[in-house]
Amino acid sequence: MSRLILHHYPRSPFAEKARTLLGFKGLQWTSVFIPAIMPKPDVIALTGGYRKTPLLQIGADIYCDTALIADVLERLAPTPTLYPAESAGLARMQAQWADSTLFWTAIAYCFQPAGLQSIFEGLPPEQLKAFIADRAAFRANAPRMAVPEATGALRLYLEQLEAQLGDGRRWLLGGSTSIADFSVYHPLWYVRRAGAIASILDSHPRLVAWMERMQAIGHGTHDKLESGEAVALAAASKPLPTDAEAFVDLHGLSRGARVTVAATDYGVDPVEGELVLSRPNELAVRRVDARAGEVVVHFPRIGFQVQKVE
Repeated sequence: MSRLILHHYPRSPFAEKARTLLGFKGLQWTSVFIPAIMPKPDVIALTGGYRKTPLLQIGADIYCDTALIADVLERLAPTPTLYPAESAGLARMQAQWADSTLFWTAIAYCFQPAGLQSIFEGLPPEQLKAFIADRAAFRANAPRMAVPEATGALRLYLEQLEAQLGDGRRWLLGGSTSIADFSVYHPLWYVRRAGAIASILDSHPRLVAWMERMQAIGHGTHDKLESGEAVALAAASKPLPTDAEAFVDLHGLSRGARVTVAATDYGVDPVEGELVLSRPNELAVRRVDARAGEVVVHFPRIGFQVQKVE
């Protein structure tokens, strides 16, 4: 199996999701730390503009978004599965809710002063100010939920999750771990890091016990690499072939069309390239970078849009 390189930083909730997925799959991986805020020159060399965290690099193939990363890891290591047959559809739906609605509710709750002080303890004030400014631009200045509304919504979500575990099940959808567990876990992992305001979790004992089980999965075994070395590794590799893949056309585009792919929610920086892969659940563009060479950048279909370059 080719080397699995995760580009991430320690405080990132979605990176925690990916790290725990790798631990669950028992896969050996390589850790590359990247900056939490722009500039990110090595990330942009690999992606062509996409700047969300984390990224999974396999040679010259770059996989964006943890929804797709989970599918890639499932292809590489089908056992233990993230998608048990009895709950696969429901697992994906709850995961999508958690990665969007629950995540942004938790972020809004944690970004009150007491939460920020705990999460970024020891960070110089100017760096915290830079982080907040970066995230405002990252979200295209879309308004964040106010703390009272976030608090009320998070309390309701926690009550609902506690009730979901009310029959004594070990995992959210029953006796088997699923992608829903990993997607619900990472926003609550971030809440737990928020120190004084993490007490919102305390009145939900089943949920706290479930979080302990999730944490016990761990991150598996990994080594480390510098980000510049990862870029050089991409340049020395060739992307996986895509020509034999069935091409699902929803835009009146053919394979090889010049397009941009961009997220539709936040971090909407477009990536331009040659459309080489269009599956029901995955898109990919081929691009050439002066440092990374020829790379193929992959995206999930949900949450991303394709536009032809005129």
